[in-house]
Amino acid sequence: MIRLEPFTMGDAAELMDWIPSGEFLMQWGGPGFIYPLTFEQIEGYVHAADQRVFKAVEEKDGTAAGHICLSGIDLKNESCRISKVMVNPALRGKGYGSALVSEVLKFAFLELNMHRVSLGVFVFNEEAIACYRKAGFQQEGHIRDCRKMKDSFWSIYEMGILRKEWEEVRAVQSHQIISG
Repeated sequence: MIRLEPFTMGDAAELMDWIPSGEFLMQWGGPGFIYPLTFEQIEGYVHAADQRVFKAVEEKDGTAAGHICLSGIDLKNESCRISKVMVNPALRGKGYGSALVSEVLKFAFLELNMHRVSLGVFVFNEEAIACYRKAGFQQEGHIRDCRKMKDSFWSIYEMGILRKEWEEVRAVQSHQIISG
């Protein structure tokens, strides 16, 4: 369905087009960005030392399908975080989010040899939460009212998956594909 490729500054304009508002920017990128997103902000983000930034490309026609980042890569403790997950607006609701998470987990566990991958997701983002649970993530915490957006506060669920759990989910999914 998709393949991951390194995100480059040549991909920045399309990414910026996918972000329609300050609220959406906060949901996607957290407090580290200011709306409207600029090339300068993206350049600083892309070149951070402890992360790998990817674009997802549709295998059949090369369409940009999404964006995802592995951040806080800690080789000593074999852990990292998934962040800045976004599916091309024209492709949402078609399974690309699950494919994106699946591919980045494969990269984290097989290429980077991680033991643990975590993420934070706003509690109102039910589609993303369902996607992460399907991939094997477990809720590990609830951080209440941690981000202010205009006149309200947003809460986050902390979620994580261990290599052993990912391997179990992957085995079940492989069995379902073979059986189905």
